Amino acid sequence: MGTLRIKRVYEAPSPEDGVRVLADRLWPRGIKKENLVHDVWAKEITPSKELRTLYHHGELPFEGFSEAYVEELTGREEALAFAKKCKEWLEKGNVTLLYAAKNTEQNHALVLREWLLRTMSK
Repeated sequence: MGTLRIKRVYEAPSPEDGVRVLADRLWPRGIKKENLVHDVWAKEITPSKELRTLYHHGELPFEGFSEAYVEELTGREEALAFAKKCKEWLEKGNVTLLYAAKNTEQNHALVLREWLLRTMSK
């Protein structure tokens, strides 16, 4: 069984990454599409535009953002289907969720990783 990892898109790819999933709704700034090593661009598992806007404008603290994002994920068939696919990938090796946020301690990829781990364990 592989490990579900997270990594900034600006970090160099490594063999340990396994399946590389871009988990951002918008393409990362400063990276040409042909230069980003990724296997899947999973827009369906990202926070809604409204939720991102509230959080990035400081109108929603990280805790509130996290709770709302988990609710969004739980209510989306596409996100549940992604969790199932992720579980299949993890049976063969690692999966790395790629994100562009500067803040490495409070970002949607951390919330997504925890949600995926809980969802896949059911």
